[in-house]
Amino acid sequence: MNNITPINGQFALAPLPYSELGNIISSTTLELHHGKHLKTYIDNLNKMLPGSGLENLPLAEVVKKSPGGLFNNAGQVLNHTMYFEQFGNGNHNPEGKIKQAIDRDFGSFEAFRKEFEQKGATLFGSGWVWLSADNNGKLSITQEPNAGNPITSGLTPLLTFDVWEHAYYIDYQNRRTEYLAALWQIVDWQVVENRLIQTATMH
Repeated sequence: MNNITPINGQFALAPLPYSELGNIISSTTLELHHGKHLKTYIDNLNKMLPGSGLENLPLAEVVKKSPGGLFNNAGQVLNHTMYFEQFGNGNHNPEGKIKQAIDRDFGSFEAFRKEFEQKGATLFGSGWVWLSADNNGKLSITQEPNAGNPITSGLTPLLTFDVWEHAYYIDYQNRRTEYLAALWQIVDWQVVENRLIQTATMH
């Protein structure tokens, strides 16, 4: 997350780390969500950065320091980048430090998953549900409307599910809960584990 830096003051659309995600997220949704929605946020961000005083900062710092429309676009670039990076054909079961932290703070993976899905399903309107760690490594689940990211509250985001309708409507229509439950099948927990380890090294 902390390595997303602009080149000559401009952010670029990173390629997806996979070619498909089976029948969980369709290729049509990936093409539109990543290739169109995320690209538009990046293009808007790049247009708004010059003269903002935030040029050449890492994306996470832009999100922490930007107001209004600049925040909305920067936040959506960070959120979507983390969302797409965490999927793949890797380890779909938490292990190691992330499993230990989930068991410690939620009692079990099943309890964590239930709360995470519930908070994703009950977020009103558009936004994101996040798993984050505080400076002591304690985990929490938060709902963030619109372009919100827990980084603005001093937390380190580890895992996110996008609950904007454009993330799931082609594949799941209005069945947000079904979409949320399906995503666990494609989460690469090694990516989440790496984010937690990076958090520990930062504090």
